[in-house]
Amino acid sequence: MNEPDPREANAPVSNDRESRRHVQTLVLLAATALGIYLCYLMAVPFIPALAWALALAVLFAPLQRWLEAKLKYRSAAALVASLAIGVIVEVPATFVGQQLVVQAAKGAEMFEKKINSGEWQAALQREPRLVPLLKRIEEQIDLPGTVKSLTTWLSTVAGSIVKGSVFQVVGFCLIFYLLFFFLRDRQAARETLRALLPLASAEVDRLFVRIDDTIHATIYGTLAVACVQGLLGGLMFWWLDLPAPLLWGTVMALLAIIPVFGAFIIWIPAALFLGLDGEWGKALILTMWGVVVDGTVEKLHCPILVGNRLKQHTILAFISLVGGLILFGPAGLILGPVVLTITMVLLEIWSARSREGK
Repeated sequence: MNEPDPREANAPVSNDRESRRHVQTLVLLAATALGIYLCYLMAVPFIPALAWALALAVLFAPLQRWLEAKLKYRSAAALVASLAIGVIVEVPATFVGQQLVVQAAKGAEMFEKKINSGEWQAALQREPRLVPLLKRIEEQIDLPGTVKSLTTWLSTVAGSIVKGSVFQVVGFCLIFYLLFFFLRDRQAARETLRALLPLASAEVDRLFVRIDDTIHATIYGTLAVACVQGLLGGLMFWWLDLPAPLLWGTVMALLAIIPVFGAFIIWIPAALFLGLDGEWGKALILTMWGVVVDGTVEKLHCPILVGNRLKQHTILAFISLVGGLILFGPAGLILGPVVLTITMVLLEIWSARSREGK
């Protein structure tokens, strides 16, 4: 009589254990996915503050290291660095914000007065070639009504900025509260991410380097150059006695951030406005400034500040910046390029692993 094979008796038990293990794995994956989603929902209100705090922590990491060497305590160094950065960032931002509100309201009122009084139409009629353009504009657009709507909108925005000043202060405080911990615990955070990410050590290093390069390139190559262009544009508007120089300098800086766009969208119409108003000397000065100075700033400063740290096609840069702004608001200036960089690095890693597996 044949004895039963012990392996056959243990087979159902083994299969049962394996199926139970599969179920447990699926439950664990579902719970992890749910937890990550809930954490994302909780983090959504803080994403802008987290993005700016992370960017500042990356940019000012050398300052933190220098302070740590001098003060010997990471907490004290992070506190001093956070306070110093807060003064550097918040004081100019508060001043510019207040002046923008004032100049936006005054500029809108002046523009509305010129349209309603007929000065704008009279200036165009002095140039016979532009009379057909004036007629077409008047046929297609209710200019006084449009300008009035714009003035009302600017007044509403200005009022909302003033009302939201308390929330802006809270937002600034949150950024620098997070910045303190990002500076103090940056090494621990890097090691935690290194342990959690399912990547090899070399791949994690590559990811961190690319993120660091992206933040530096975005801040220095995009925001810093745009700020220089906006500052020079505002100073030129002030020197030529054009209205609301701070407002238009800020608008030029914002337009300079977006690839393909630029400060020329503002200074070209301003030069035309000066020419139509009979100020041909000022129009020529502004045009020469725009062609020589404004164009030179981007061509010279961007390579100096960025170098080869960020190699992205213009279309990708445009999508990451504009798409980031649409999706995340102002924090999208940082998050858009960073998300794109992380995605591209992960795709490169998958591609490299696929080639190695062949």
